[in-house]
Amino acid sequence: MSFSSSHLYFDDLEVGNEWTSGGRTVTEADIVNFAGFSGDFNPIHIDHEFAKTTPFRRPIAHGFAVFCMASGLGIFAPPVRTMAMLRVNQWNFQQAVFAGDTIRSLTRVKEKTVRGRGRRGEIVWYRAVVNQDGKVVQDGEVVTLVECRPPVREAALTAPDAAAAAPPSSNGSA
Repeated sequence: MSFSSSHLYFDDLEVGNEWTSGGRTVTEADIVNFAGFSGDFNPIHIDHEFAKTTPFRRPIAHGFAVFCMASGLGIFAPPVRTMAMLRVNQWNFQQAVFAGDTIRSLTRVKEKTVRGRGRRGEIVWYRAVVNQDGKVVQDGEVVTLVECRPPVREAALTAPDAAAAAPPSSNGSA
């Protein structure tokens, strides 16, 4: 994926800005596939008979699978020029997620700090994963490094139409 003109720079973000992603319905295939690539075959996730003996009464999605899905949902809510994820703070797993549940990612800018001599900034995001009933199933802070808007001079030199906007040559030829 490359950045487009709709992707926000660090400078475009203000503390308090909020976004809500589209929804994603968790499937049994998602749960089984996550077990396969993570190696987490805990029976609470994949064994229907075992799950019937638990308070949940059916298999639950892996907490980190839900975190990853929410991260993917957050890519476009908002679309940001993210350079790296730096850390996750105080992440809370509050409710189980089941196959058939639809989740959304609610994201809010909590803090901003300029880094890298103004070339990038650190954003602390509050993120909540909410199910179809509006219940928060996970929440916490995600900290990312976001590209700052280039200085005007640098932006002008790198703009695709910079050559077209250059003054005509003064060598006398037309």
